[in-house]
Amino acid sequence: MTETNEPGGTTWNAAEWHGKMLLDRNGEKIGKLEDVYVDVETDEPQFGTVKEGFVRRHLTFVPLAALQIGPDYLQVNVTKDQVRTAPDIALHGEELSQADESKLYHHFDMNYTAIDTESGRRLARR
Repeated sequence: MTETNEPGGTTWNAAEWHGKMLLDRNGEKIGKLEDVYVDVETDEPQFGTVKEGFVRRHLTFVPLAALQIGPDYLQVNVTKDQVRTAPDIALHGEELSQADESKLYHHFDMNYTAIDTESGRRLARR
């Protein structure tokens, strides 16, 4: 049986998700989950990262909205092609710049508004 991660619904634990296989909405393997990034206002998971490539490995961000949780996998609501064409993001420590956040949200057709803080960043790594 799977659970849906919806606001106010299923509780989640980033440590339990680490290393699980991410599948796209068609069941194709994307990669193993490395990190989870949450919305700083709601603490809800927004993106996960996977490592891609064999020689020049890099982190790729995958949206976690409408996530289906299985016993050994997490199924996301985007295609592998959408993930493959996501913008390359260089991390500044453990944080993304506000511009990089905006690029990610727009690539996956998600609404993005900066928050009213000094950095304006919406995402934080957990």
